[in-house]
Amino acid sequence: MSDISGQSQATVPLNPRDDSETIEAHDVRQFLLANPDFFTDHADLLEQLVIPHGLRGSVSLVELQSEQLRKKVRQLTYKLSQLISVAKQNEKIYRVYTDLNVQLLRCESVAEVQYTLEEVLQERLQLSSAVIKSFRGPHAVSELQRRLFTEKRFKTDTFFFGRLSQHEKQLLFDDVTAESVALILLGDNKDLGILAICSDDASHFTPDMDTLLLKQLQQVLNIILPPLMGY
Repeated sequence: MSDISGQSQATVPLNPRDDSETIEAHDVRQFLLANPDFFTDHADLLEQLVIPHGLRGSVSLVELQSEQLRKKVRQLTYKLSQLISVAKQNEKIYRVYTDLNVQLLRCESVAEVQYTLEEVLQERLQLSSAVIKSFRGPHAVSELQRRLFTEKRFKTDTFFFGRLSQHEKQLLFDDVTAESVALILLGDNKDLGILAICSDDASHFTPDMDTLLLKQLQQVLNIILPPLMGY
């Protein structure tokens, strides 16, 4: 008899003395699925069953199950080690940003703010550059550059993550390698400037990344920068 796949199914005699009564392999399968504890009550059968194995000939069902379990344990162990590694990295980043916010609150000038950002983000997080581009003051970006970034990169949010054109990278970071960037628009009215951070790793800043820690940094800068800039 053939199943719907067109493959012939093996038949097993129900009674060795009566070959007229047979059971389809499909029925055996359905029975085992309906009775998953069958081998618990018939443990002696496990060592007698053999399963074809592409590399090692025939192995017992117990051996095959043990091998599959060992493989699952190795996979779970690997995933667990990955999760632990990510958790440790996240804890490190959280501590860095917490320390950074505390240090920023103690700054007494824009230059000191800039130095603190560079020291912490570049040295402790190995980022390529961190710079504040002000919209006002003697070192402010031009009105054209301001419009370029605000209209192109901050249409719907005060954050931008990803890649910039070569011209944009030159305006913000000069000759520093900036394969991926994080741009943060500053000011409660979006009128203070831009905090631009870059990495030489193209996958470091991506559009789907979380903004929790950077939003806290943005809030701190929005508090301390206005009086330091003379707003």
